[in-house]
Amino acid sequence: MLSARSLFQEILGDDESFRLFCSIAAGGEDRGGWENGRIAALVPERHRALAPKIARHGADEDRHGRIFRSLLHQRGLEPVEVPPETDYTGILERRGIGLPHTRLRGETRLTERDIVIYLAHSRVTEQRAAEHMEMLVEHFGDHPEVGRAVTVIRHDESNHLSYCHEELLRLTAAGHGRAIRRILRRSALAEIAVHRDVSLAVAGHMGRILRWPPSKTAALVAAIHVLYAYERLCGWRRMVTLRMPRRRNALGGPAPRHPEFV
Repeated sequence: MLSARSLFQEILGDDESFRLFCSIAAGGEDRGGWENGRIAALVPERHRALAPKIARHGADEDRHGRIFRSLLHQRGLEPVEVPPETDYTGILERRGIGLPHTRLRGETRLTERDIVIYLAHSRVTEQRAAEHMEMLVEHFGDHPEVGRAVTVIRHDESNHLSYCHEELLRLTAAGHGRAIRRILRRSALAEIAVHRDVSLAVAGHMGRILRWPPSKTAALVAAIHVLYAYERLCGWRRMVTLRMPRRRNALGGPAPRHPEFV
């Protein structure tokens, strides 16, 4: 039976597929850590109170990268080069979603609109990340090898999503509601297309590594297209709604340390 649990069990059970999975994940987290670190350094003066929260977000992402590399190390594996077609965060940036790296590499302060773009982009991508980690914890939270790792990351992603909701609602109250809604919709529609393309690319690589029969690859490809069709029709709306989170000020302190992963 083709299911998220059975697919991940296969990936987890083979060194080469696990190596690719962890390398892709670590690369995305490293990129997110760098982006948030630069944004924290360039926050405009009127939003300086956000800087520690953005820095905390970046520190969490850096830690997630270390966690995935630690999982590789525990098996005696080294990271593999990430195929460009599986680089989710890189593809989003190249398609104009979020803040461009050319902007972040400079020293010019960001504008208030840049902060709106950053938070709206993060709200969309953190929704995806939180859902993925929720699924992994549901199926593998008690796994002796990856259970602790996915549980820690799931907690952080939930905090990141809460933070995005709260800060976007604050900016909505300050008069940015129309721009926020527009940017959220554009980001969500772009993200679901990128997620489809990256999922297809990852499925292709995993299928070759694990030697899936053509029928299994075809079934997975069909499932990815069905998910995209649903998200394009109406599923994207879950990525653009805003509601005050139960946990307020979720990133209002230093990142917790988990020495076993460092």
